[in-house]
Amino acid sequence: MARRGARLRSDTPTTDRPCDAPGCEAPGEFRAPRDRSRLRDYYHFCLEHVRAYNQAWDYYKGMNADEIEQNLRSDSGWQRPTWPLGRLGSGKIDPELFRDPLGLFGQAPPTPRKSAREAPPELRAALDMMGLGWPLEADALRARYKELAKRYHPDSNGGDKSAEDKLKDINRAYSLLRKRLSAMQAEAGGKADGATNGKQGASRAA
Repeated sequence: MARRGARLRSDTPTTDRPCDAPGCEAPGEFRAPRDRSRLRDYYHFCLEHVRAYNQAWDYYKGMNADEIEQNLRSDSGWQRPTWPLGRLGSGKIDPELFRDPLGLFGQAPPTPRKSAREAPPELRAALDMMGLGWPLEADALRARYKELAKRYHPDSNGGDKSAEDKLKDINRAYSLLRKRLSAMQAEAGGKADGATNGKQGASRAA
């Protein structure tokens, strides 16, 4: 299969060298990369042989599933090294950055959002898959799901199988979290109704 986003190039024809196909004496007018490790090192083919070469080209040939996944991840960062946020910093925060001399933000410090590890154990994997923390609001869950579904939809990834599998995991995580939030809302509503009925009963008894 052809590499997503890559195309075997056929640039401005050059006629100063013959076709690299064995036995072909036609001008090598079109370039094609030799292999995936030498994408800027070219063969030169005539039109007939560059078409045949393009048709047989498979960037991922010889790679296993893990190697293909790693290669796709590398492509998402333009083959540049990446690090988790904060890995290269000193870890120290200047308190002056948060000074509020005009009192615009009040005196109380902001309440930090809890991480997924503080969630119920059965929800932690789903929250990690969605990249969300706990507690979770239904609106935030829906917005995050729409974002991930658009990012990993097969139509947005050229039918890439790894993106399709990722979307299936996201759908399962979304379904689990949505059901739990619905159950929690129903439970909270039931408690509120019970408290209201209790107050009314006490009022009548008085």
